Amino acid sequence: MKILMVNKFLYPNGGSETYIFEVGKQLQRNGHQVQYFGMEHKGRIVGNRVESYTSDMDFHTGKLTKILYPFKIIYSAEARKKIRRVLDDFQPDVVHLNNFNFQLTPSILYEIRKYDKQNQKRTRIIYTAHDSQLVCPNHLMRIPSTGENCDRCLTKGLGQCIRHKCIHDSRVKSILGSMEGWLYRGMKAYRMIDRIICPSEFMKSKLDSDPILREKTVTMHNFIIPPKRIQTDKKEYVLYFGRYSEEKGIRLLLNACKALPEVAFVFAGSGPLEDEVNRVENVENVGFQKGEELSGLISGALFSVCPSVCYENSPFSVIESIMYKTPVIGADIGGIPELIREGKTGGLFSAGDVDELTERIWDLWNDRKRVEEYTQNCNEKNFDTIEEYCEKLEQIYEDSEN
Repeated sequence: MKILMVNKFLYPNGGSETYIFEVGKQLQRNGHQVQYFGMEHKGRIVGNRVESYTSDMDFHTGKLTKILYPFKIIYSAEARKKIRRVLDDFQPDVVHLNNFNFQLTPSILYEIRKYDKQNQKRTRIIYTAHDSQLVCPNHLMRIPSTGENCDRCLTKGLGQCIRHKCIHDSRVKSILGSMEGWLYRGMKAYRMIDRIICPSEFMKSKLDSDPILREKTVTMHNFIIPPKRIQTDKKEYVLYFGRYSEEKGIRLLLNACKALPEVAFVFAGSGPLEDEVNRVENVENVGFQKGEELSGLISGALFSVCPSVCYENSPFSVIESIMYKTPVIGADIGGIPELIREGKTGGLFSAGDVDELTERIWDLWNDRKRVEEYTQNCNEKNFDTIEEYCEKLEQIYEDSEN
């Protein structure tokens, strides 16, 4: 098959990029042809044969001063023109969408179907829901000004996004995001998607609030790429790895660290709260890590912590930790509980409850026999390998033709 991967970023930027790069490589190993479409960027590492990409645009930064900018994030004539060049040249059997709202916009769906009509074919359109963008304009189901997790847009309508200034705490950006949602819901644009892959049952439940999406969703937890070698010697520290930000529960975890001066913590990552991380005496901040350095940190930890206070989808940090035979204490929020087998590969605490988190860390730190049991359970098969995941994906590609 010929598969066109679509994602607004074509450089390493986050979980969705990790996903498209690894899936793309495995599909190529399986004999398929894979090309990519998204924004041009100096860090771009994948592409398409005709070198057709949209201009770089960041919705998260800068002021909305250019007259055309508000319209480009709702409907992009440029994206339609640029993806058409790729469609005409590559002639894909499948277009696999990932993050495309705002920068690429759902307008590309219309160009794919226009291409089909003019060429008398049916391209399968698959979408992996890395977040809740299709039902929540700010894609996090979280009010930034208060830190409250929220599903009001799902139950009361998209005007709630404007009321609470949910996109970057900006009224203007929230109006634009809501306008995009109203437009494409009203036009029933997402009927053009054949299948929606949800990385968690939690995400599926949220997308299923829309009757159009409900008919298309299927759950597939994220994959693992088994490491060639895993460090077996555990060392005396508890690990957090990921972004140092409010929604990831960093302040919550730092308060737990302060209450546990006898416990050694290692933090690997970066983000806006890095100064606060550096001020806690029993926390060693090793900064952003990758490759063998990161895998060594994960496999060497007694256990890791995923303290998120936001609705996580299917965090790779939990999956990678268990893959490296390291148990996880995680918040009982979003898709996290689906990844941790309570009392087997780790444990859960009530999201946002610092006292319960502190207690869970202290209890496990002082029970090395239980750590060993959890570690042994992590040796069992907990997630699909990338090979198994792509076999299921290929079946979805083949079965999604209407």
